[in-house]
Amino acid sequence: MPSARIKRQNKAPQDDAKAIDQSVLLRMLGYNCLQAYLVLVPSIKKLLAKYSLKPAEFSVLALVKSNPDVNQKRLGQAINISPPNLATLLDRMESNGLLTRQRNPSDKRSQVLVLTPKGSNLCDKAQAATAKLDSVPGLSDAEHATLMLLLQKVFLPLRR
Repeated sequence: MPSARIKRQNKAPQDDAKAIDQSVLLRMLGYNCLQAYLVLVPSIKKLLAKYSLKPAEFSVLALVKSNPDVNQKRLGQAINISPPNLATLLDRMESNGLLTRQRNPSDKRSQVLVLTPKGSNLCDKAQAATAKLDSVPGLSDAEHATLMLLLQKVFLPLRR
């Protein structure tokens, strides 16, 4: 017969969490955001790994695809990546054949980012796959839309 200790270890994590009064933390926006992040991000990383992508790479593909001829500076600001880190990321993506840097036709001093056919195709596949993960069990469509708007109210003003 298994010991009580083994049975306790086999309990689902949420059973243990219910036994602890978390009310002080559950009133904190940062704590709630962190807990949601810890639930959502592993699934996203696992899914994107099937396409040999990391979340930042997927973000770059999606934004370059939807913002033709975006430059490196504007892209970095949009996804909150420092210029040196973005340069390294873009170098890797360029060497993997996902995008190219091209001279800006309207300003020869700057470069624009352009997806290659391989990058565009990969972006389409990854977007279709991630769309399936976007629904959150227990949230209605209206609640999902409200959550998205509220989260954006938190982080978008910080990027302007």
